[in-house]
Amino acid sequence: MLRIGDASNAVDGQKSNLSKNSGHCVHSADTETATLWVNLTSIHNIEKVTIYFMTDNKQYVSSFQNQSSFLGFSVDVSNTTDRLQGTLCYKDTNFTLDTIPAVFTAVCSVHGQYVIYYNERLSKKTYPENYYHFTNNNVCEIEVYGCPATGCYGSNNSLPCPYENCQQCHKQTGTCQVCKPGYKGQQCKLECETGKYGVNCSKSCGNCLKQRQCQNVDGFCSKG
Repeated sequence: MLRIGDASNAVDGQKSNLSKNSGHCVHSADTETATLWVNLTSIHNIEKVTIYFMTDNKQYVSSFQNQSSFLGFSVDVSNTTDRLQGTLCYKDTNFTLDTIPAVFTAVCSVHGQYVIYYNERLSKKTYPENYYHFTNNNVCEIEVYGCPATGCYGSNNSLPCPYENCQQCHKQTGTCQVCKPGYKGQQCKLECETGKYGVNCSKSCGNCLKQRQCQNVDGFCSKG
């Protein structure tokens, strides 16, 4: 069953019909802030993000309300649903009613779990004259390109990170940037020292009878 306006429509893979009633677009009421999260379920090496705006299958004209409500949008990638804790990949400061495209791609070579589309029209803030005084989530599709697995690199995102315990590696060189929980070092071959665990060995075991009984990956106390 088609869900008119449902947020899941932004990731259903359907982008041939960019109209409000197609059942393949997100539609929300006009508001001061608009946010859409795409949860990749784990941290991935992202290359680019493409957004299909709702156009009602019409050519943009300067009076088209949706178009003016899109102006000023941003794209962030974060490890949480808080965009401010992540990386700003793109912030629109230059598009006009005549130049904003129906399909936009932001190059975004970062690691993250959440791709976040955001826009705002805050009541106490002044915006350019051609901005509509509200914004919304009228988006038909958000596509995220990059590694299909947690750790990979290369021009086609097809090479696994070269070190077994590497969680995130550099997109071009394969150099490890983040080790899997419980490991450290340039090649992620070293286990956390006694009493430490987690990503980058940054957490301390505080509830085990003896620190050496603390698992380096998750901090589990093997003997109580």
